[in-house]
Amino acid sequence: MIKEALFYEKLGHNLTRCHVCRHYCVIGKNKRGICGVKENKDGILCSINYGRIISCNIDPVEKKPLFHFLPGSKTLSFAAAGCNFVCQNCQNWEISQSPKTEKNIPGKILPPEKIIELAIQNNAPSISYTYTEPTIFIEYALDVMKMAKNQAIKNIWISNGYMSEESLKVIIPFLNAANIDLKSFDDNFYRKYCGALIRPVLDNLIEIKNKKIWLEITTLIIPSLNDSEKILRQIAKFIRSNLGAETPWHVSGFSNKISWKLKNIPNTPIETIKKAWEIGKEEGLKYVYSGNMPGHPTEDTYCPNCNTRTIERTGYEIKRYDKNGSCQNCKRSLNLITD
Repeated sequence: MIKEALFYEKLGHNLTRCHVCRHYCVIGKNKRGICGVKENKDGILCSINYGRIISCNIDPVEKKPLFHFLPGSKTLSFAAAGCNFVCQNCQNWEISQSPKTEKNIPGKILPPEKIIELAIQNNAPSISYTYTEPTIFIEYALDVMKMAKNQAIKNIWISNGYMSEESLKVIIPFLNAANIDLKSFDDNFYRKYCGALIRPVLDNLIEIKNKKIWLEITTLIIPSLNDSEKILRQIAKFIRSNLGAETPWHVSGFSNKISWKLKNIPNTPIETIKKAWEIGKEEGLKYVYSGNMPGHPTEDTYCPNCNTRTIERTGYEIKRYDKNGSCQNCKRSLNLITD
């Protein structure tokens, strides 16, 4: 299926400028943008992956990862092929990068109403736009989001945060939660390893928080690239100062086995993840979580007031001890979105 792109301008001479993400690609006739799925067809910018779903599953919401939004629930997760980043550490590179090298866009056609039907059939209280970057299939995502809201189904975006102001504005009324990657606090890292800039990501994070969307942050720690104490502390300070101490920060370990590139970089030591966790707590964040360390206590939720363990996690399995989103010991709020 092909649909006209949501945001673009015609520049004349069959050139178009895409306004879907912060790259603002200028795209010539019969060419595609950086994402590989916005194509100029005779001066009309088209979304050539509309409704073409490359992956669709029922996941624990903790897998996104979201630890404070509908904890313990399932979420219908799906994606279309393509991405506006070229992250060398990408673990889903086979679907995120394929439209940049292949003429035909892979995936199975599913109309928006079918996604809603699948969520209802599986008793999923939310739909997650994930696996690839949802901004690059915003035309389809927005159609699904509107239908989901009408059915009282929550919408979740798992994103790199590089959407344009225009794109963010139209999804905000339908967006309930998001997990955004903050990959580093170094613009050189973003340029070299992601093909992007950091400033738009920071601006969008602030805007999402200001619009009262539940937000969690993930940083994949890659040895020698973004694992310095300076960078980790800068990220923690930014979250505390600009997004609020209640914003959860997930610090995860890199694996060279599933990475698109960077095969020569070693896996992240557990000690590094523990250190990042400590830095987050030192900088005043209430909720810091380790990733890729199943069963470790740094995966659990502790009351920021009395330090009582309120949610225990092993992988994606959880045990809740809280009382309706409050600490079972001191009754302090745990900043959980439970409905």
